[in-house]
Amino acid sequence: MFDGKFTDASLLKKLVEAIKDSVKLCNFNVNESGLNVQAIDDSRVLLISLLVEPECFHEYRCDRSIVLGLDLESFNKILKQGNNDDYLTLTAEDEPDNLMVVFEDKKKERISEFSLKLMDIDSDVLNIDEMDHDCVITMPSSEFSKIVRDMKTLSESLNIVVTKDSVKFNADGQIGTGSVILKSFTDMENPNESIRIALEKPVDLSFGAKYLNDIAKAATLSSTVSLKLTDKAPALFEFKLPSGHLRYYLAPKFDDEE
Repeated sequence: MFDGKFTDASLLKKLVEAIKDSVKLCNFNVNESGLNVQAIDDSRVLLISLLVEPECFHEYRCDRSIVLGLDLESFNKILKQGNNDDYLTLTAEDEPDNLMVVFEDKKKERISEFSLKLMDIDSDVLNIDEMDHDCVITMPSSEFSKIVRDMKTLSESLNIVVTKDSVKFNADGQIGTGSVILKSFTDMENPNESIRIALEKPVDLSFGAKYLNDIAKAATLSSTVSLKLTDKAPALFEFKLPSGHLRYYLAPKFDDEE
């Protein structure tokens, strides 16, 4: 049996909001190490890897590994029925047909229960090897979100150029061009506002603006985001959770795709 209780429903709500526009159907794999999701979008350009460790839960029990096949649009509709600060409990039997979703209002005696039908979703679990990157940029997630949102209005592609002490975001479209340059700096009073650039090699990569905007929806989960870039290889965008992470692996665009 699986039984996981969140202190606040808002965490799971934000997680589903962050991935539902990229993938429609996915398996939530739960076991003693936590809740895991691996999903690839239909275009096979974006891979999502989510780990919610037991420490993220107020209470966590999982007697055996269980696969929960979810339609994220349907799941999101049910999650909207609860308040952000409600207790949220997910429960499933060992061979489940349904996922029970229970909201408990902390201020009054109000309990809401929902049962979501599960799906049989065929998906492969990939082994994602850790790799060295040409550069790693750590920046405020709100800043990243604003840049990709603004640049999407200009172009379907966003170019990221990283040099020793700066990162430049470029957009070049039919209506005009735009760029944002961020310099490396440290904010001693508010460390999460710092911009850190660890550079092994300069990088010049372009990505689909739509995918970056989908990734930026995870900015509500973490105050910072890490961009790990390597020439001619998928980029890794990582948002840290209280215990765990949400990672997006995005393939770059090449000149013949522009």
